[in-house]
Amino acid sequence: MPAAALKPKSLPTQSTAKRAVLFDSPYTPVEKRPLPAGRPREWYVTHNRRLKAMRLAIALLDSGVHLPGQARNETIRSTAESIGVHPPSDTTCHMVRALMRYSR
Repeated sequence: MPAAALKPKSLPTQSTAKRAVLFDSPYTPVEKRPLPAGRPREWYVTHNRRLKAMRLAIALLDSGVHLPGQARNETIRSTAESIGVHPPSDTTCHMVRALMRYSR
């Protein structure tokens, strides 16, 4: 008898579950620190956009959206509403898909 047949079957994990696993909301946010002073305004805008895109990408992955093609703007915006984030712009939605693409 092969050794693999002797192993007991494990419980399904998030990646092997038959249904989407819901994320437990609300998350407790990390303690915020002030951003460094003296940078151009565009730096702050880009920084905050990246943070928002990362939060949305994580929420989408937790909800079962694993491919960038599955993350249409409507899906990203509904996820933003469910986690309590302002609706993202088209640029932020594009950045979310890029993060999902490059994390593979």
